[in-house]
Amino acid sequence: MFKIMIVEDDPKIREIVLENITKWGFDGLGVEDFSEVFNTFIKYEPHLILMDINLPSFDGFYWCNKIREVSKVPIIFVSSRNTNMDIIMAVNMGGDDFIQKPFSLEVLMAKMNAILRRTYSYTSVESNIIEHNGAALNLKDSTIIYNEHKLELTKNEFKIIYLLMKNNGGVVSRDKIMRSLWEDESFVDDNTLTVNINRLRKKLADIGLDNFIQTKKGQGYIIL
Repeated sequence: MFKIMIVEDDPKIREIVLENITKWGFDGLGVEDFSEVFNTFIKYEPHLILMDINLPSFDGFYWCNKIREVSKVPIIFVSSRNTNMDIIMAVNMGGDDFIQKPFSLEVLMAKMNAILRRTYSYTSVESNIIEHNGAALNLKDSTIIYNEHKLELTKNEFKIIYLLMKNNGGVVSRDKIMRSLWEDESFVDDNTLTVNINRLRKKLADIGLDNFIQTKKGQGYIIL
């Protein structure tokens, strides 16, 4: 089932659109906390976003730009603003279409269905992001984002955090991590992994992820 995220400041429009897309068999989520648009996107992993331009705090262009840093998910701007500059800005920021308010629900659904067909007919709908407690690991560019802070990871750092996040709260043994990092761990000093883990912990703490990687004595590592 396709998931549609609606970032619309007008609660009446938001509810009407939600009701309509549900009738079409989509799963919908209307954002109500507009300071959490990016974090909601990471957790919900929508297949398409309907984005208003005029929003509290930060406008739709800002949130589109933040989302484009980690994803190519289709974004349709829906707004009462209709100057050429607004439309140009929407396209330049990474928008896939622009619908002016007031709009026809039939036209909206037609545009949504067309974009979904183009985007997902020949590609997997699986996400390129792994999320755990608000931290988002981008599998495409080896970065991790937390509270809008972006951290670039080295090859080994990415492999470590990928194994831990993919295991979704389970313990990963030191041997398994070492086998992932080095082809033959028997030639690697056991302390080398500890150095890598400690360096990664420090970098994660710098973006607010304190104690994200925990040691389970005699077992391995786990993320919290």
